[in-house]
Amino acid sequence: MRNKPTSQSPADHDKAISLNIPPHLAGSGALDRLVDTAREYAAAAASENTLKAYTKDWAHFTRWCRMQGADPLCPVPQIIGLYIAELASGARTSPALSVSTIDRRLSGLAWNYTQLGLTLDRKDRHIATVLAGIKRKHARPPMQKEAILVDDIRAMVATLPFNLRGLRDRAILLLGYAGGLRRSEIVSLDAGKDDTPDSGGWIDILKGGALLTLNAKAGWREVEIGRGTSDQTCPVHAFEQWLYFAKINFGPVFVGTSRDGKRALETRLNDKHVARLIKRTVLDAGIRSDLLEKDRLALFSGHSLRAGLASSAEIDERYVQKHLGHASAEMTRRYQRRRDRFRVNLTKAVGL
Repeated sequence: MRNKPTSQSPADHDKAISLNIPPHLAGSGALDRLVDTAREYAAAAASENTLKAYTKDWAHFTRWCRMQGADPLCPVPQIIGLYIAELASGARTSPALSVSTIDRRLSGLAWNYTQLGLTLDRKDRHIATVLAGIKRKHARPPMQKEAILVDDIRAMVATLPFNLRGLRDRAILLLGYAGGLRRSEIVSLDAGKDDTPDSGGWIDILKGGALLTLNAKAGWREVEIGRGTSDQTCPVHAFEQWLYFAKINFGPVFVGTSRDGKRALETRLNDKHVARLIKRTVLDAGIRSDLLEKDRLALFSGHSLRAGLASSAEIDERYVQKHLGHASAEMTRRYQRRRDRFRVNLTKAVGL
């Protein structure tokens, strides 16, 4: 009997992670107790945002399958090939998707099938050949967000008031900028190690600055943020001010405030707050005022902080690479919106 198609992602099911004891070992108390623990570890293999994206990918695919009369629970390469072809062509009323989004959709489908104990072979010719054609025909250079340079970040923090929310937002911008942090890394910080289960790291205040221990994409890493030359723009001073007046010494560092703005709450901020804060202060500071407001908003995002640090730091590229946690210098160069090009001239080096 054919399984009934469902739009619910395997990630939503209680037993999505297929980790079960072999029948001949069932009934062993010690092993039974470890099943749920193993499932929790398996579920933690992907971030919350990634799982949300994969859930949406699965829902979109199953709706498409229902319209075609196909079974989404059977990973047929020919069907997947037709699906990504429609995503690229923008058939019917849906706009055409970018190559990177289609790649992400395929990753989402592969992950969901894995949770069902099935395998999606992305190397099958019905998928790989179609995807190669899509990339050849539609691929474009990556759209980069504008870098927030040092004068920009000074102007942005100058627009913030000196109330509790202003102190918090000033610390977010300066710490995120000086640390070259992703917005998710900023809001996931705790005051100390092992404060909360959902912590993405913690921060230690030392004499010379702040030491951040982050659970980043590539694993644990440390980020050193030195003290600045002025209290008005020093990220460590701004952070200390926020902690002191918000009376935070445990748990999430960046939290919401009460309606009257006089008291810090316990709820951790969402990473979208960082994006909204950047866009709002960019407008308030008059950055790129030569453009329309909607175009200015589209130019800046959370990545503008990382790109700004990479573009403004007048130090050896290797140190920038280590600070941002990049595995290669090539990735770091993608973040450098302005740098000394042609510093290494191979044309002259070979004698031409």
